[in-house]
Amino acid sequence: MRVDDAGPVGLDHVEVAFDDEKVVSDAGIMLLATLTQRLGIQRLVDDTVLLSHERPGAVNAGRKVLALLFSMVLGGDCIDDARVLRCGRTNRLLGWMPAPSTLGTFLRAFTFGHVRQLERVLGECLTRAWAAGAGPGAARLVIDVDSFIGEVFGYQKQGAGFGYTKVRGLHPILATRAGTGEVLQIRLRKGAANTQRGMLRFTDELIARVDRAGATAIKLLRADNGFWNLKVFKRLEAAGWEYSIGIRMTKPIRALVDQIPETDWTTIEDYPQPGEAQIAETKYGARRMIVRRVRALPNAQSELFPAWFHYPFATNRIEAIAIVEAEHRQHAVVELVIRDLKDQALAHFPSSLFAANGAWTVIAALAHNLLRWTTIIGAPEQTVPNARTTRRRLLNLPGRLTRHSNQWTLHLPARWPWREDFTTALTRIRALTPAT
Repeated sequence: MRVDDAGPVGLDHVEVAFDDEKVVSDAGIMLLATLTQRLGIQRLVDDTVLLSHERPGAVNAGRKVLALLFSMVLGGDCIDDARVLRCGRTNRLLGWMPAPSTLGTFLRAFTFGHVRQLERVLGECLTRAWAAGAGPGAARLVIDVDSFIGEVFGYQKQGAGFGYTKVRGLHPILATRAGTGEVLQIRLRKGAANTQRGMLRFTDELIARVDRAGATAIKLLRADNGFWNLKVFKRLEAAGWEYSIGIRMTKPIRALVDQIPETDWTTIEDYPQPGEAQIAETKYGARRMIVRRVRALPNAQSELFPAWFHYPFATNRIEAIAIVEAEHRQHAVVELVIRDLKDQALAHFPSSLFAANGAWTVIAALAHNLLRWTTIIGAPEQTVPNARTTRRRLLNLPGRLTRHSNQWTLHLPARWPWREDFTTALTRIRALTPAT
């Protein structure tokens, strides 16, 4: 019988000593570190984010962004969590990792303009990752735009306020790629910002970013009625994009809906929620407007008051109404991305300065994308899992970094259930051509 097949040891008699200088706490970070090298993120940050050296903490921007990225992909949601990168031989595996106090000073060095430079880094990383195999290529690209409230506590957070949720917080807007969950663009806004504030400029930059990244096929943008804006419709039409964007039930829209003949309503047979749903269409100016109406399952009360709830949206698509409406409902997948972001670095915003939190938000989006690209590039035949699953299977595993005859070896646990996934992803990422 092997020693490791014996029964459990008496836990009360096990001595604990934090003295292993060769241990790597989250050895799977090697996957992400290799990917950041292939994408050239450190040098890209150094060349793009031009912090004045007169500002404290401004030097070595690329290395400090990497430290924040590594901390975030491991699940860190505050600056102090970066301390894990300096334990054992983790910093030997990753290179010099700054202390959390240094990272805090670095974030406070950002201004609005520097945050915009960091957004360029996010866009360029997207271009490089898509060129390395993560992009849609000639396939159709579906993009979902949404926003969320990141709750904050205390009264010292610049820009924090009460928005439509009546919760004190900040209000980021983001665009995500359906299917893979990548964050294509993100921007932090004040908590009291209207949902569509900055949407027109955000759309212009999104169109340019996606084109630069190499998406050449049909692009579809989906959004809820918080982003209803006629100027946005015109920009998307001018760029050749398709869209389906919700419309609020104002009095003029209500009048249009009321004019739809009862015979035009068609029941949705496979509607997933309990209740009855029907669809019909009309015109909103020169544009097509599709309306879904929903009511609860019939009962005595609903028979007395047969109320319908209407959900209209405008679109320039020409496919059958059932196809367009069903795909518009799939916009809800953006909530899965928001859930992942809130489960990681955007659980809260660490600084009292708005620009520092803006930088933190962009870095959090890049960290989220690195987790997604690890699967898209390293295991393209698999469905992209959520961030927590990726961390548990590929990143949060213990290891020991040893050296013998000038050969470094990272020893990982025997019989690891996802060993094949790890080695396959590492091989494919190592095969990428390094960015210049």
